[in-house]
Amino acid sequence: MSEDATNFDRRSMLKTLTAGAVCTLAAPGMAHSAPQISAAEFPAFPKGLSPESLAGDESFWAKVALFYDTAQGIVNLEHGYWGKMSRPVQEAYVDNTRMVNTDLSYYARKHYKDDERVSTLKVAKALGAREDEVVLTRNATESIHNLIRQYNRLESDDAILYTDIDYPSFKDTMRWLAASGNLEAVEVKLPAQANQQQILDKYIEAFDKHPNLKLMLLTHVSNQHGLILPVAKISAIAKLRGIDVICDCAQSWGLLDFNITELNVDWAGFNLHKWIGSPVGVGALYMKKGSLKKVSPYPGESDPKNTSVSARVHTATVNFASILTLPAAIDFHNMLGGANKEARLRYLHALWASEARKMPHIEVLGGSDGESCSGMGAFRLVGRTTLEDAKNLQQRLENEFGVFTVVRVGLSSGCCIRVTPQVFTSANDISQLLIALKNLG
Repeated sequence: MSEDATNFDRRSMLKTLTAGAVCTLAAPGMAHSAPQISAAEFPAFPKGLSPESLAGDESFWAKVALFYDTAQGIVNLEHGYWGKMSRPVQEAYVDNTRMVNTDLSYYARKHYKDDERVSTLKVAKALGAREDEVVLTRNATESIHNLIRQYNRLESDDAILYTDIDYPSFKDTMRWLAASGNLEAVEVKLPAQANQQQILDKYIEAFDKHPNLKLMLLTHVSNQHGLILPVAKISAIAKLRGIDVICDCAQSWGLLDFNITELNVDWAGFNLHKWIGSPVGVGALYMKKGSLKKVSPYPGESDPKNTSVSARVHTATVNFASILTLPAAIDFHNMLGGANKEARLRYLHALWASEARKMPHIEVLGGSDGESCSGMGAFRLVGRTTLEDAKNLQQRLENEFGVFTVVRVGLSSGCCIRVTPQVFTSANDISQLLIALKNLG
């Protein structure tokens, strides 16, 4: 986040995009055409501005927003479900869909595997991983469920750990794993507002209390309220104690600017259709080289030498066009800049959260310091923590103020409303939310 906002070879990137690589054409093995972006079309980055300074430049971000189709009649602050494709990526996806629908099985059986490898290599490079450490999946849920179910180092009376801020489906799967294997299920409850040290202390406390821990689920960014966890520090301590870590990066990649090696984890699941901006239905599974033996191949798959990450999933027929459009999505993401995106989203969160914290009737949830806050956040009315309370609040925001959000369920402290802007969200959109918050008391 400290590098200059212009600290990448923009001219080189624009040459690549104008050559059509933004929509995958330039990738080896890809045999389909794509629309183009010209250098004149993409907004110029103001010289000398850091990502943090650029984050508040509404003129620049208004130009970025022109690359996205805008819904009318509602301020949509629920972009955590999946991400909107930029228009060039959307056009590439339409072209790829048309090609697949025209060539059908002839393409799928003769050429798709080569093109899939191009997309996989693009994802691996963007993550900072080796090609043989990544396999494409349909979503992070598929990736992480497979890791949990196929982990093969548990014995009766071992313990597994998760927290209240984890994705509800993953918590359910961890409970299933415990019940099916006579294991101890340990749930850590994090504070409704927490900083990095408080989070770390909670995990260390759980490690101390449960020396029989063998496996843990560790979320990078909580889908509940956008809390960022100190994954690298927690993972380092866990490894010293012989605890294997499955990292949930479903919401983090693209929301935060990072490299997989920075997290110090052996296994992680990702979505590309959230913050990277790919078509819906694309995820990835990362397994560090040398770590595969602890996770069995998917039932029916064979990998006697434990060298194939692809053997850990079996996706069957996929949306070919979504996979083919991955290079386009990653190129557009890179053109805008991961650090610039993270800074803008954090800025938009701070615009509403800093004001909301001053309102006596509003409780802002998630990070209590800058390191722990992402662009995603959550709130509720003070003392109103039930599901019915949250549903009523969501409806009031939508029907009375024209602001669309979503209810989140799963925190030990109660239900909440999640607020998730995107790079095309304007400061005026956030102002509309603040008007609503002030009038909810």
